[in-house]
Amino acid sequence: MADLKLGLAQGYWGRGPHANFVEMAQEAEKLGYDSVWSAESWGNDAFTPLCWIGAQTEKIKLGTAVVQLSARPPTACAMHALSLDLLSNGRFILGLGVSGPQVVEGWYGQPFPKPLARTREYIDIVRQVFAREAPVTNAGPHYPLPYPGDDGMGLGKPLKPIVHPLRNKIPIFMGAEGPKNIALSTEIADGWLPLFYNPYDESVYEQSLVNAPDDFQINQMVIVNITDDIDAGLHGVKAFLSLYVGGMGAKNTNFHKDLFCRMGYEAEAEKIQQLFMENKRDEAAAVIPDELADALSLVGPKDRIKDRLQAWRESKVTTLLVATTDKQQLRDVAELVL
Repeated sequence: MADLKLGLAQGYWGRGPHANFVEMAQEAEKLGYDSVWSAESWGNDAFTPLCWIGAQTEKIKLGTAVVQLSARPPTACAMHALSLDLLSNGRFILGLGVSGPQVVEGWYGQPFPKPLARTREYIDIVRQVFAREAPVTNAGPHYPLPYPGDDGMGLGKPLKPIVHPLRNKIPIFMGAEGPKNIALSTEIADGWLPLFYNPYDESVYEQSLVNAPDDFQINQMVIVNITDDIDAGLHGVKAFLSLYVGGMGAKNTNFHKDLFCRMGYEAEAEKIQQLFMENKRDEAAAVIPDELADALSLVGPKDRIKDRLQAWRESKVTTLLVATTDKQQLRDVAELVL
């Protein structure tokens, strides 16, 4: 059983950047955390915060968890990755995800269907750019290169990146929830970024991971709250979970809700969505069972968390991405894990 690594999950911003996001990354680096991760939704992008952090750190890895496919063409994404990897001296990890139809069609103005086929093409093109072995081309229907359309000028030319990559195989992780998408990550990516993972019951992912290579990485974000008030700590976890199950998706298309159903909480998921759509958020959060919120997080006194870390050590997860903005919590988790 390999040692469990730690990362710092910084997520995406609300109204603006977290006041101490650079200091938290610097503290994580001092404590021996392996990586720090930035996300995007429909506000900040995921690359810029990592540039800011990378300029003020020396060795901690810099990961996107995740950048959205529809936000930029694959070659543009690869350019971001090449630049950040060079500037950080080989510390970058590219985490990608398809997002959902509400964001893709509402924010980016692009069609959402065929996410698996789009992901396969996207990553193939990105890897071609990283490899820099030949001009980049793609015959697929989603990201054709050169552009073949009759509405163009017909002058598209296959190109090879001007920049020489520091690494020709920058690690690529996939954010995925559906069984087929998770299975795809084991085929074409170096790692997987789940949203929810229960180390006490890994059966929901068992078939999707059956062909995962031995060196396949699973980096799981976990809310950490070291406190004597377990009920209050779990309340925050429930609010987070219910937001995704009830509010992050349309009524009939919510991938987070679908995952909850596969995990055996279909009745609860239906109730949460109903209450959330009635704007009864506190009541929706209360529907989350204590045992599920507890399994998906690390909440309680240090001794309790130390005991519950054993389930994560015995799971398939290779890195815990600690979601906190508190330096002392960061130190306490490092003491317990590292």
